[in-house]
Amino acid sequence: MLRLRECVLSRLLSSPPTYAISPLRRLLSAAASAPISPNPSRSISSPPAASPGHKPSRPPPSSPTSRPPPNPTPSSPSSPASASPAPTPAAVVAKDPRLLCAKVDKTLAPKVIGLIGLGLSRPDIARIVSLTPDCFRSRNIVCKLHYFLPLFGSFHSFLRLLKRSSRLLSFNLDKVVKPNAAFLRECGLGDCDIAKLCIFVPRMLTSNPERVRAMVACAERLGVPRGSGMLRQALQAVAFLSEEKIAGKVEYLKNTFRWSDAQVSIAVCKAPNLLTKSKESLKRRSEFLFFEVGLEPAYVAHRPVLLSYSMEGRLRPRYYVIKFLKANGLLGQYRDYYSIVMPSEKIFVEKFICPHKEAAPLLAEDYATACKGEVPTNFRFT
Repeated sequence: MLRLRECVLSRLLSSPPTYAISPLRRLLSAAASAPISPNPSRSISSPPAASPGHKPSRPPPSSPTSRPPPNPTPSSPSSPASASPAPTPAAVVAKDPRLLCAKVDKTLAPKVIGLIGLGLSRPDIARIVSLTPDCFRSRNIVCKLHYFLPLFGSFHSFLRLLKRSSRLLSFNLDKVVKPNAAFLRECGLGDCDIAKLCIFVPRMLTSNPERVRAMVACAERLGVPRGSGMLRQALQAVAFLSEEKIAGKVEYLKNTFRWSDAQVSIAVCKAPNLLTKSKESLKRRSEFLFFEVGLEPAYVAHRPVLLSYSMEGRLRPRYYVIKFLKANGLLGQYRDYYSIVMPSEKIFVEKFICPHKEAAPLLAEDYATACKGEVPTNFRFT
């Protein structure tokens, strides 16, 4: 019986999309008539034994003109070619052995057919089963996927969330998930923003709706109102922090950057991810920006994105380049530090490195060295 169900499950998860109930019955008949191996220790992932007198087919001999078969195309546009291989039926059963006890015609097949109707391939279904095996046997899995897939825009995005929250499909859709999504829309977030937020913070969909409302209220108290373009980042920042920790983070920002209440509110409103930075990281940036670059607290408060960039890969090396150019009379006009840090790497090199190849032939090499955390001799100023 186990072998019969193994064979059926394998066909359910790997047969072509044209599979239906009628072929299922033929499969049951074929599997039932197949001889059962007398070896009880055979793994459920082993192939069925060949019938007596049956000669296994052999591939035709290769010839100089033979060509390898083309690479198979993805079975569904929702499955990117770079996705990890779909789990085998044996691996799926290992996650949930009770699948072997489920009724094929009343439980397994209807769900597979329903999910295929939503545009999923059998490898997609196998991935879902491997991540949430218990949920696959639930009655409403097709209904839940019918809601989640449009919300996340693609199966790939939905799978990212499922990997972070394997219990997602076990939450009540009407009492928990839908009310939370509806409330986030009322706050000004579109489905794309909701999907991005929940991939990193699944609890925004699965928490008690009152808890989600409390998170939004917390963001508002920090100066990020509903409808703000920074609300998603603010919710992502406060979701894992208690009120006490948030208050402690805000106080540390005020003391470290010498900000007033108004200035810290401006900074957090523009860059809510400041609340997720470590104290050591913030301290190092404050010392560099204040004591080396010579910026004022108010300047940083209105440009808090400066605190999000890498010290070694961006803030310090670019400062060294500008300081070198100024010291050697190669910088035509005064450049604001923020305008030096903001451009992409390509634009920065084109504007501040390439034009000085003749006057400063070692500048590109020195800049690359500085980006590795070292200070070249030419960048050492007394």
